[in-house]
Amino acid sequence: MAIQWFPGHMHLTKKAISERIKEIDVVIELLDARLPGSSANPMLAELTEGKPALKVLNKQDLADPTRTPLWLDYYNSQPGTRAIGLDASMSTPAKALIEACHVLAPTRGSMVKPMRVLICGIPNVGKSTLINTLTGKRATKTGDEAGVTKIEQRIVLADGFYLFDTPGMLWPRIIVAKSGYNLAASGAIGRNAFNEEEVALELLDYLIPNYPALLKARYKVELPAGTTDEQLLEEIGRKRGAVLSKGRINLQKAAEIVIYEFRQSTLGRITLETPTEFQSWMEAGQKLDAERQVKKDDIELKRLIKLKKVPRPAKVDRRGE
Repeated sequence: MAIQWFPGHMHLTKKAISERIKEIDVVIELLDARLPGSSANPMLAELTEGKPALKVLNKQDLADPTRTPLWLDYYNSQPGTRAIGLDASMSTPAKALIEACHVLAPTRGSMVKPMRVLICGIPNVGKSTLINTLTGKRATKTGDEAGVTKIEQRIVLADGFYLFDTPGMLWPRIIVAKSGYNLAASGAIGRNAFNEEEVALELLDYLIPNYPALLKARYKVELPAGTTDEQLLEEIGRKRGAVLSKGRINLQKAAEIVIYEFRQSTLGRITLETPTEFQSWMEAGQKLDAERQVKKDDIELKRLIKLKKVPRPAKVDRRGE
């Protein structure tokens, strides 16, 4: 199942970013440190092309501490880009952001030449909470559901430093299937756009080989060789009392438990992808998308030929060969 979610207000956000970007000095993209590749918006990269970029891995206190440095190195190796990690325990996040932006745009930041920064990110990545922390007041609404912020806001973060906040935005077509599931598990996609049981199974399929100790500790289960995601989801439902009549397992309830406990980090500190894994998923997704586009173009060409809007391809006479 392909997971897609692009509500109407995201179209408005795209338009607002394309208009605002002309006067922006640095673009801050807030990423989820638990899925730093999947939470990076490819459409945002197109809209902000050529602008210095600061990748902020937010919620790093929820992510695997052995994997976050891999992602910081990955983004710091890209031209015109810096990457830093943030979490709820940092007492001076504004200082870290301002210093990183000054490195990217050293001539900006005075009252004469103020630093104009656009902060973007996918829904529910923690942007509103971060901004409230930066300003020391409730400047923006926050919530557990994706898509709480709906309008652009300008915030004075320091003298000569202006921050423009935008609503969370995904992209119309998620070509990396694994990214769709990871985004759904993180809460970036509205719950009506995906099936909880399917997302929980994908999540467990990744956790079984990568974080078996956390699963055993949290759910008090054994994971003998060959344990499948379906078997584990049933066992979790049984352990947590999600049992229907005649001993049947309520898989929907079990799935909700798994997703909720991943989001709350009660499962432990988890990162759902490494840079190498994400690159392989992206390459596979791009290949599949290209093949899909060829088929789509072929269907459209046949339709136009049938309607006589384009001539049929000329037949080649090979009798003289």
